Amino acid sequence: MYLNISIISTLIALVFTVLYIRKFIDYKKIYYKYKDVIDLDLEITRYSTELNDLREKYKNSRTIYLKLKEEVSILEDDLDMIEFGVYKSHFDFDTSEHYKNEIKVIRAKQKQSIKDKSAIVCSTTWEVGGKKSAGTAMVNQYKRLMLRAFNNECDASILKVRWNNISTMEKRIEKAFSTINKMGVRTNIEIQNKFLELKLTELRLAFEYQEKKQYEKEEQREIREQMREEAKVFREIEKAKKDAELDEKALDKAKKELEKVHGEESLKLQKHIEILEQQLQDKERAISRAQLTKTGHVYVISNLGSFGENIYKIGLTRRLEPMIRVKELGDASVPFQFDVHAMIFSENAPELEKTLHHEFEDKRVNLINKRKEYFNTSLTDIESVVHKHDAEIIFTKIAEAKEYYQTLKLIEEKSNRKTIDEIISEEFPEELD
Repeated sequence: MYLNISIISTLIALVFTVLYIRKFIDYKKIYYKYKDVIDLDLEITRYSTELNDLREKYKNSRTIYLKLKEEVSILEDDLDMIEFGVYKSHFDFDTSEHYKNEIKVIRAKQKQSIKDKSAIVCSTTWEVGGKKSAGTAMVNQYKRLMLRAFNNECDASILKVRWNNISTMEKRIEKAFSTINKMGVRTNIEIQNKFLELKLTELRLAFEYQEKKQYEKEEQREIREQMREEAKVFREIEKAKKDAELDEKALDKAKKELEKVHGEESLKLQKHIEILEQQLQDKERAISRAQLTKTGHVYVISNLGSFGENIYKIGLTRRLEPMIRVKELGDASVPFQFDVHAMIFSENAPELEKTLHHEFEDKRVNLINKRKEYFNTSLTDIESVVHKHDAEIIFTKIAEAKEYYQTLKLIEEKSNRKTIDEIISEEFPEELD
């Protein structure tokens, strides 16, 4: 019985061995059959691990790079590296002179802060060679050096401050404050935050002073332009008065002649008198309107070639002939003439212009300078607003843009035009080979 169990065990072991060998052989066959695929899968796994490592290194390196880039932009004022932002004013003074006076006040506070020794302090009483006086002299020397370094950095930043780097200059002063204070850590000497705030205030005042001066220059330029415009209106009125006087004399003369003639000649002269009377009425009406300070024309014009589609200028003119003003706008400042979409006469033209500007405030092309009267909107919307505030006005919806389209046509013809050499080479290719 024991022998049978032993034989059975041996047979079972043999069967398992045979099965294992067969399984192993099958595995080897499968392995060699798909060896390339298996190896490729292992490679993919390895490269995936390496890629993840590279991504992590890139992420860390980019963080360092961005930090260094910011440092460089602060120190070198590189325009390409500076991130522009809309500056929010810290002050609201009426004139540049007020800003100038405030800068003097801030500088006086800085000098007083240095004088009463609150700008920079040392929290430790030092001795050099066992002498407090020598320690005090050393501390005072360090204070002077640190303050001089900080003041120089601040002065350089204030001198360079512009609309496109104000935020960078603020960071530069703060960076200088931090760096210089680190130099004083061992001696426990530190420039105070109040002194830093005085410097930042001076920087902002200097910047806003520049901006206010520029604003005042533009304001003066606009006033001069308005005076020139008023002078032109005055000259037009004077000319219209003289023309009206001439028409009146011609009318009187024609009426006297009418008394002397008869028949067909009388009819012709009567028609001429009617024309003169109508001209005289029109001129007197125009003169009367022009002498009222608020009457004028609000115009809606576009310049497709210069500004593209859906850009309209909404302006005001008090000229007797408003189209002269439109022509002047297109003379030199833009490459193409303006197209007029509407010319609206109003008894209170400034109020109508102001209303239209307010309605399309968020559509302004230039959101900074409100004197620029260009709006990115549709003519349908402008027409709708005008009809709410004025009489029936006919809008010309299509921009003729004559010069612009003619220019495009010339460019197209020029690009399609073949040279003589190109025509010859196409007609006689063999002769040229």
